[in-house]
Amino acid sequence: QVQLVESGGGLVQAGDSLRLSCAASGRTFSPYYVGWFRQAPGKEREFVSAIAWRGGTSYYADSVKGRFTVSRDYAKNTAFLQMNSLKPEDTALYHCAASRSYFTSTYYSTTTYNYWGQGTQVTVSS
Repeated sequence: QVQLVESGGGLVQAGDSLRLSCAASGRTFSPYYVGWFRQAPGKEREFVSAIAWRGGTSYYADSVKGRFTVSRDYAKNTAFLQMNSLKPEDTALYHCAASRSYFTSTYYSTTTYNYWGQGTQVTVSS
């Protein structure tokens, strides 16, 4: 079993930055992807970003491209999401997730991920 714990959320003003962390523990951690998703009240969970755990290739939703950067510390089983130029529409509960260990092209789909953290709240005021 894998446990994921997010941290780093908070209340910030528009234009500010936050860095989210996702620490994995438990059995051997070897997902194909670690993804970040977010869910605002009354909305569906949406893809934000993902990183191929071994190769490091990164992927982004169009809404965050150029503002967010995903990275990972492979040795510490920790992923990060650096969020710059935050906007009020970025307000949501942010979850990290770990996929199964084999390749799939659907890094953006919630069904690709079988382990989820409980989330960290990000609130951006205007």
